Amino acid sequence: MEDHGYLHYALILLLATVIMVPLAKRWRLGAVLGYLGAGLLIGPSGMRLVGDTEQIKQISELGIVLMLFVIGLELSPKRLWVMRRSVFGAGSLQMAISTAVITALAVALGLELKVALVLGLGLALSSTAIDLQLLSEHKQLSSPHGRLGFAILLFQDLAAIPILALVPFLGGSEHNLHGADAVLAAARALLMIAAIVLAGRYLLRPMFRAAAQLTATPEIFTATALLVVLGTGLVMELAGMSMALGAFLAGVLLADSEYRHEIEAQIDPIRGLLLGLFFVSIGMSLDLRSALDHPQQIGLLLAALIAAKGVVLYLVARLSARLERGEALSLAALLSQGGEFAFVVFALASANGLLSPAQRDLAVIVITLSMAATPLLVRLCSELPAPRRQQVATPNYDKIDGGDRRVIIAGMGRVGQIVARILNANGIAFTALEADPEQVDFMRRFGNTVYFGDASRLDLLRAAQAERAEIFIITAGDIETNLRTARLLKRHFPRIKVFARARNRQHVFKLMDLGVDGIIRETFFSSLEIARGVLEALGYDAATAKDRIERFRSHDEQVLAQQYPVHDDDAALLQTAKDAREELMQLFQADAGDKEVADERR
Repeated sequence: MEDHGYLHYALILLLATVIMVPLAKRWRLGAVLGYLGAGLLIGPSGMRLVGDTEQIKQISELGIVLMLFVIGLELSPKRLWVMRRSVFGAGSLQMAISTAVITALAVALGLELKVALVLGLGLALSSTAIDLQLLSEHKQLSSPHGRLGFAILLFQDLAAIPILALVPFLGGSEHNLHGADAVLAAARALLMIAAIVLAGRYLLRPMFRAAAQLTATPEIFTATALLVVLGTGLVMELAGMSMALGAFLAGVLLADSEYRHEIEAQIDPIRGLLLGLFFVSIGMSLDLRSALDHPQQIGLLLAALIAAKGVVLYLVARLSARLERGEALSLAALLSQGGEFAFVVFALASANGLLSPAQRDLAVIVITLSMAATPLLVRLCSELPAPRRQQVATPNYDKIDGGDRRVIIAGMGRVGQIVARILNANGIAFTALEADPEQVDFMRRFGNTVYFGDASRLDLLRAAQAERAEIFIITAGDIETNLRTARLLKRHFPRIKVFARARNRQHVFKLMDLGVDGIIRETFFSSLEIARGVLEALGYDAATAKDRIERFRSHDEQVLAQQYPVHDDDAALLQTAKDAREELMQLFQADAGDKEVADERR
């Protein structure tokens, strides 16, 4: 077909995407498979509408860079330190065992040990782009297998650096680094990381503060965020490391910044577009003709790869991370494919004479097919435990007349009703949202103005004019709904103050992750009042009982703050709870001793 430039390519890419992705989601196949199908349709194996697939792929790889930057924004350095056991424990275990198993299978097929080792290292890597997109799409990033999967993927990204250094050594390249050169290369990489950390600590916040305050232009703020991401990625690439790893590091350094939510909101649409383009480019690179020429060979290799990695991942999840059977199966289905970084490893191996062009092309076909099969495996795994639930018809949401209300309450159950009564008594106007139609009808019978709607939906928050409100109160009892609402508010309405009801300590920790302004444990204060009454009934005077309860409250809030950085580490969490219990007992015993001394002096 005659080439009409990038406008022609852009039109074809957009048209294929707009058609294939909605069809894939309608058939419950997921957006990733839709993007892959769009690429296959217009690529060399399909209608041949796009010829320059390599350049499109290079541009689209920026989507992976931006994706890891956004993920870094969700991880503060404290949380990253807490994850060290999962990253370097389960991550290293998966990498080592998968490499050993695939290497052994390759040797059994008659390949040399060096060639087999390169294949094992490359195929042990999984696709960060596809896996994280699927976790986000299915809202499973915070699930047990989602957290473990992210930790394993993070270790794989770190492992990619020594793998690239090892391949020329195995190939005996004359450009291979000698001892002193290797030390210098490692030192240069460490210096680059240290420079980025220092720059992130002392330069990034002033940069974003200037972009936000001096220019007051959203486009400049977005440009500043892109400059940081791409600049950090380029510095890491010059040091011989991955751009994506550099972007992730930049995100982590900004995770505690007050601009985190605004940066994420600005970057997210660009990231989604480029990441979709990356999946389209993978679909275009599928060489179906070669696959059809050797269907049995490719089918067996594909099945062997998925089965080998799936078994290893399942065992690591069950034995090392102690996940339940269903979570372990979900992890195995999610990470059993080959990864996009393997393309780089095998290209380098081919350039160093370790892999023949035929072997490289065969490996690329198997990896690409495994990536395309991942959404199907994830869907199949999700439908194994329970049958599909019947859809229950629900009424349409109300149209909201928000006006200029300073306060919005999401959830009009027992907690929301008390808050609403206090606001009413003080003449403070508010907008009340409730997702349960029966509760809405009940409240309206008593003359209350309550709107039926799900506050965890962005369109409803905008209809309620959340951008004009000063306070948003989340009293919804369902934890997931509660967290989704808080996440949307902090991302799209960062200036509003958010107060949220929390059911338990883990819920508190998740709300703290999101930067919620006020977190109230729903049973905490009522339990304190009950305990105060019990102490008085047991003979304590009112002042002593009140003092004991206040000391407990203050101590428990301090313990909560101490437990937050380690709340993902069960062993550390149990130890801090034990230490806190002993410390509290000693505190009260000391109080009792002081009281006895005071009584004796009287």
